[in-house]
Amino acid sequence: MIKHYLKVSFRNLWKYKSFSAINIAGLAIGMATCLLILQYVSFKLSYDQFHKKADNIYRVVNDRYQQGKLIQHGTITYSGVGRAMNNEFEEVIQNTRVAPSGEAIITYNNKKIAEPNLFFADSNFLAVFDFPLVAGDKQSALIRPNTVLLTEKLIDKIFDHEGRDYDQFVGKAVTLWTDSMPYKIEGVLKNIPENSHLQFNMLISYKTLTNAWKEAEYNFTQSDFWHYVQLKSGTDYKQLNAKMGAFSQKYFEGNKVSGSDETFYLQPLSKAHLYSDFEYEIGVTGSATVVWALLVIALFIITIAWVNYINLATARSVERAREVGIRKVVGCERRQLILQFLSESAIVNLISMALAIVLVLLLQTAFNKLLNYQLSLSYLLTKGLNGYSILIGLISIVIAGIFVSGLYPAFVLSSFKPIAVLKGKFASSQKGIFFRKALVIGQFTVTIGLIIGSLVVMQQIRYMNKKQLGFNMDQILVIDPPSLTNWDSTFIDRVNSFKEELKQIAHVQAATTSWNVPGGDIGRSFNVRQADSATTNKFTVRHTGVDYDFLTVYGIKLLAGRNFKPADHNQRGANLRAMLINRSAAKLLGFSSPEAAIGKSILRGDRRWDVVGVVEDYHQKSLRHPLEPMIFMPFYGTNNTISVKLTAGDLPGTIAQIKKKYEAFFPGNLFDYTFLDETFNRQYENEQLFGKAFGIFAGLAIFVACLGLLGLTMFATIQRTKEIGVRKVLGASVSNIVLLLSKSFLKLILLSAIVAFPLAWWAMHTWLEDFAYRINMGWWIFILAGAAALLIALTTISFQAIKAALSNPVKSLRTE
Repeated sequence: MIKHYLKVSFRNLWKYKSFSAINIAGLAIGMATCLLILQYVSFKLSYDQFHKKADNIYRVVNDRYQQGKLIQHGTITYSGVGRAMNNEFEEVIQNTRVAPSGEAIITYNNKKIAEPNLFFADSNFLAVFDFPLVAGDKQSALIRPNTVLLTEKLIDKIFDHEGRDYDQFVGKAVTLWTDSMPYKIEGVLKNIPENSHLQFNMLISYKTLTNAWKEAEYNFTQSDFWHYVQLKSGTDYKQLNAKMGAFSQKYFEGNKVSGSDETFYLQPLSKAHLYSDFEYEIGVTGSATVVWALLVIALFIITIAWVNYINLATARSVERAREVGIRKVVGCERRQLILQFLSESAIVNLISMALAIVLVLLLQTAFNKLLNYQLSLSYLLTKGLNGYSILIGLISIVIAGIFVSGLYPAFVLSSFKPIAVLKGKFASSQKGIFFRKALVIGQFTVTIGLIIGSLVVMQQIRYMNKKQLGFNMDQILVIDPPSLTNWDSTFIDRVNSFKEELKQIAHVQAATTSWNVPGGDIGRSFNVRQADSATTNKFTVRHTGVDYDFLTVYGIKLLAGRNFKPADHNQRGANLRAMLINRSAAKLLGFSSPEAAIGKSILRGDRRWDVVGVVEDYHQKSLRHPLEPMIFMPFYGTNNTISVKLTAGDLPGTIAQIKKKYEAFFPGNLFDYTFLDETFNRQYENEQLFGKAFGIFAGLAIFVACLGLLGLTMFATIQRTKEIGVRKVLGASVSNIVLLLSKSFLKLILLSAIVAFPLAWWAMHTWLEDFAYRINMGWWIFILAGAAALLIALTTISFQAIKAALSNPVKSLRTE
């Protein structure tokens, strides 16, 4: 019987080749899209799931409030938080912490390597997290000061090593920065998985840090540490979070430290990558919005393909009615008919799946390049945020698709009355016609919504790229700090001489040094207020250290007062008095205008500073974030980044000359650089990816929907062949025939637009709310999307309609 079902199914597929091709093509594209997107979704949801204790590991995060306003939503806390939680709560099994470090210069046998990815880590770090060693003993690692663990790739880089034998490097020593004490390599870590939110190539024993900085051991005033706790299995972390308010008040006296109130709470490790809107993140984060939006798009596309199958199968019911009638007359049961039609659905879906896998293999390289990840179908087998839900979901969706797309046509076709069919009295039911129209409306509602979404995303990205940021980031070369140079009485003069030497290079305009450059988080000062004001309110502002050329290099506008001058700088930080503030800081601190702030004194903590100038606001971070009050202090330092403003022309030659002078002024330091526009725009990687993916997959959705529309148009044309012939004989023009065949479909698409507009507005309005600076969705976006859908649909329909209109009416009238 099964053999018979398969034989008949293949015959029917071959008999209706055009419709079969449309169904298989649509389903193959939909399934291929689903498989590609699910690779990305699986990869993103797999972050940190390789840790055996992942379900019980949480990181400590904090919210800080001042005068009832949230001023910090961050991931860095105080060195004592983890231990205090371990002592306070029986639910906590153990805690571990890491502390950040600037880029390390590693030296071995006069060879220097720059390594930016490193942490100071507690000795039990490898007991909480599963980062395996390929050499060394993790039980004894990171206990003693001046000991390190390096990854395989860092070992290979330092020692020019090839191969798998890493035991030979255990016990060797390297030097870090300018430290004269060697650091012993106690083990070699397997390279850190790409799906880890903690990314590092070196771990330094935490004891090394506490020997140099006692507050790093147990303190509630210095907030430069990331804490992780392991809870007992089965613990509800939300119930523990409810206790954290009292814990925070007990251990953290905010008003003494920062003039603010602070609350600690826990975030599951599994959410650290995708669900982070925190500041001072430990690594690059993803976007849950992008992941789930792409997953929804994938489901929309595969659903559109299945709707095509249902529409075409039920539309052809009149053609297959005689077949069903004869089968019933000769004794075929309804159950057997249903199995017959389900077998056809299964064959179409399985052929489509096979073609989809081929398409995925062909497109994998291009897809990986688009996402900048090395993905493959194997990611569908990985454990994700909810176990193996993606794999199970995929299998469930395919099986459900086979049954849903097959069952409705099967029940419709198997319900025909054989007597009525064989007497030629059968016609499509009004319910069936209404259902097909509803499915078409649903398809094009999704399609128009995706068009609107892709237009809004593109407009927002264009807006972010074009908006004036308040500073100029074009042609700015950012050089790593000369951190190996000693801080002494000559350092400031050396830096200034270096800057002057750079100006002698043909394509260099100016240079500056600063603690920070635009494009990322910067530090905060919490106890800031007017020195002579009656108010006792303390405010929080961003702070950074800059030299007297900073405003010139970055093109930041001076609103009132003067810029820093060389005399404002001093080797002794305690002697510094001059300060610049921005417009937002002047307003926050209660000055009536920028001019009113000039000459006034500000207290930062207990230290008095004199405001010498007020500058215009600029966007330190991406347009997701609002402008913030900032203060600028005239600090130099060996960890100050050097920014060089260039002009167009001979870039390689200019960089080579800059490198030569850098190495002359700061011998022993590595010359490494980036371009500011590239680093700043990395903040928009998620949006850029979302925009590209949205556009591509919206195009695929339109294509699949139009395939179905083409099939329905072909069927309508076949059904009305005789009518078309009669109309042509009676004088109907080609345009009359095209209008006859297309007007019913175009009405459905207009209805789809009416449904899609409010839904798309709501979805995209919600997405745009994540941006402090965003576009207004103009009416033209919706009109353009609707017009595009109508035009695409009309083109699709016209292809078949014109063909029918141009056919010979004599042949049409012979069809019966």
